[in-house]
Amino acid sequence: MTNRRCDVAILKRNSYICTIMEGIKNIVFDLGGVVFARDPRKFEREFIEFFSYIMLPEMPHFWEEYDRGVSTYERVINDLAEYNNCDKELAEHNLRRSIVTQEEIPATKNLIADLKGAEYKLYVLSNMSLDFIEFLRTKDVYKYFDGEVVSCHEKVVKPDAEIYKILVDRYELNPEETLFIDDRKSNIEAAQNEGIYGYHFNARDPQSSCDELRKMLLNE
Repeated sequence: MTNRRCDVAILKRNSYICTIMEGIKNIVFDLGGVVFARDPRKFEREFIEFFSYIMLPEMPHFWEEYDRGVSTYERVINDLAEYNNCDKELAEHNLRRSIVTQEEIPATKNLIADLKGAEYKLYVLSNMSLDFIEFLRTKDVYKYFDGEVVSCHEKVVKPDAEIYKILVDRYELNPEETLFIDDRKSNIEAAQNEGIYGYHFNARDPQSSCDELRKMLLNE
């Protein structure tokens, strides 16, 4: 496979912005931290710390298995209780709360709508458990996507190369016409190994990332 790609994840750190990525037809979005997030201003410190592992370079094994679809809702409650040294009632309360408080990131939602209007094909490629993805699919932004590959259905998680191959094969995508947006560098690097362009999204500053993507893809 040709290794022609603009490594945006690295270029952006040098204050370089690609104005238009010629030939890109397909935009693939990670969900958590890119399209959806919890607003930390709405939660007490204890709740945020309960899920502090989401900021680690790698997720705990029990959460990865939950995303992979091989661990159940009931099992992950036990795992969360053990991980946080708390009772199962608190673990279940926090897990359910963490699902239903996911919100669309306004800057990303607006970007997605405009990309759709510009006739890009839009896809989801996400590590996500069944409980989370069923909730997120009810959100308005989901109507813009032309397809999805979600880890709990495929029994494989990013950055495993297989999940990128599933995406490409299922929707007959040309990797060199495809841009993948994710907030984890390891996932971007794995996509690039499959010949897909990558953009490292800043989950702490979604607006700046969306502004850069608009310049790259919409020439704004």
